[in-house]
Amino acid sequence: MKLSSLSSSSFFSYIIALFFIISLCVFCGKDLVLDIVPLQYDQMNFKNDNPVLPFIINHTTKGCDIFAGKWVYDDTTMPHYEEKECPYIQPQLTCQKQGRLDTAYQHWRWQPHDCSLPRLNASLMMEMIRGKRMLYVGDSLNRGQYTSMICLLHRLIPENAKSLKTIGSLTVFRALEYNATIEFYWAPFLVESNSDNAIVHRVKDRFVRIDSIERHAKHWKGADIIVFNTYVWWMTGRPMNTIRQPFTEDLKDVKMMKTEEVYRLTMKVMLNWVKKNMDPLKTRVFFTSMSPAHESSKEWGGDLDGNCYNQTEPINNPNYWGKFSNKMMMQVVKEEFQRSAIPITLINITQLSEYRKDAHTSIYKKQWNPLTLEQIANPTSYADCIHWCLPGLQDTWNELLYTKLFFS
Repeated sequence: MKLSSLSSSSFFSYIIALFFIISLCVFCGKDLVLDIVPLQYDQMNFKNDNPVLPFIINHTTKGCDIFAGKWVYDDTTMPHYEEKECPYIQPQLTCQKQGRLDTAYQHWRWQPHDCSLPRLNASLMMEMIRGKRMLYVGDSLNRGQYTSMICLLHRLIPENAKSLKTIGSLTVFRALEYNATIEFYWAPFLVESNSDNAIVHRVKDRFVRIDSIERHAKHWKGADIIVFNTYVWWMTGRPMNTIRQPFTEDLKDVKMMKTEEVYRLTMKVMLNWVKKNMDPLKTRVFFTSMSPAHESSKEWGGDLDGNCYNQTEPINNPNYWGKFSNKMMMQVVKEEFQRSAIPITLINITQLSEYRKDAHTSIYKKQWNPLTLEQIANPTSYADCIHWCLPGLQDTWNELLYTKLFFS
């Protein structure tokens, strides 16, 4: 094709892609690999029989696991953006605004052992999703990653050419000049549940309708890039309540099942929906692995009654694995994804996030209910050791996604 026959937008896209293919330093990485615990579990290799994946612009990434590495302190290139520069961060994640004084958690850069992780380039990202729909589906942790992606990209877009709107479970960030959207859909279990209200979802007894996904999934059709996650809402410590009939005030035929069994059924339902509705020649599908919590500092050799509160440095034990990250749930993902012929890419954020006890929102988030005197006297009692400050760790999750999307 002659360059003269390209439209101005296509020509710009061509130049941008060509420039980054030439200038990107050669590094390597294995596709679809999930290391559960070093030296304890076999690597999870998911073979993709489709030799051509959409969005890929560089196939020179063989031989390096980008999910295995270490955190390097970098106050030169990190963070990618300042908290105050991104107006889209929810008050639950604006740790500096909510009183956190230290900033070291923003300056850690993930360094794979055998290669370099490409830095997310907003210009390339926006050109490659021009005219596309990118969708994150899952819980508040996935919403945090979604927000991170917007913060990484929005400065490229003029103020009068972008918007953010939420209707029910769907939040849409629109970049008008690119005719592109980056969206988040609230579905903490992926399948239908009694926690599906995007605002009022904190229920004591959780129920899932294990054979029903279409109520949510009808909003996912047409996505060009889709990123799933589901984990933390399953961790109740009790068997799951499951039903097969529609939700009513008077639930009948409730069956208690092991959490791992229901999680497996959910993976099957999700994979079956992807198989029926996603064209692998046009759409990329990702699944983000378990996001760890740091509820007990004694797990990493800290105080017996401590947690993530007041933690300012990562864990330096490369084999550290917290009790919150359920290996049986990880095994379910491994087994179901290996059985499936669906091309789906695992983004393994679990091990690298295990080290980041310092990166949680802790007490530095908007408190929707007034704190009691007892809580004020004991900050560890109300510290949030599940969610993550922005900017921070979840920007790295998106760099891993970016790498697998374009350079795998």
